[in-house]
Amino acid sequence: MSVPRLPIEIVLLAVLLVAAVYDVRFRRIPNWVTMPGVLLGLALNAFLYDPLGGLFSLAGLLVSLRGLGLAFVVYLALYIIRAMGAGDVKLMAAVGALVGWQDWFAIFFITAILGGVMGAILIVSRGRIAKTLSNIGFILGEMRHGRPAHVKREELDARSPKAFGLAHGAVIAVAAVFFLALATHFAR
Repeated sequence: MSVPRLPIEIVLLAVLLVAAVYDVRFRRIPNWVTMPGVLLGLALNAFLYDPLGGLFSLAGLLVSLRGLGLAFVVYLALYIIRAMGAGDVKLMAAVGALVGWQDWFAIFFITAILGGVMGAILIVSRGRIAKTLSNIGFILGEMRHGRPAHVKREELDARSPKAFGLAHGAVIAVAAVFFLALATHFAR
């Protein structure tokens, strides 16, 4: 776990803040938020990474590309099984491009934990415990037979307006802020 350089941290927080607000408000994350994050992540890492002060760093570009690639592959798999939306895939790809694969993995881990906790709070607060347990049983049963659960229950498709879920962009943003706080604390 490392603290990203200040320009990377600023871009990361700006992209995540806009994405979180937009996702909470409109339940989508537009390309005009995520694509600049990817491009700035690649550029900033290529030009800020070299500890010897050179103008361009292939090592920095590779760190960024690995983060972008890992994030894209992991979230694309979640998109394919309809557990995430396309905006979430692109947002995490931008995060990966900005912070690199190792720090991305830490943010991903924190996102998973926070998403689970926030989801549990939402389920309890909306009185959906029995329905959620029923859906989990249904998903496991469909998986056992190799069938996608969202085909028979539209509410299990993250892309459906009937889906019950969190604005994942906001969860990613909170997780990244938590990561930055932890990285800064342990860097001392």
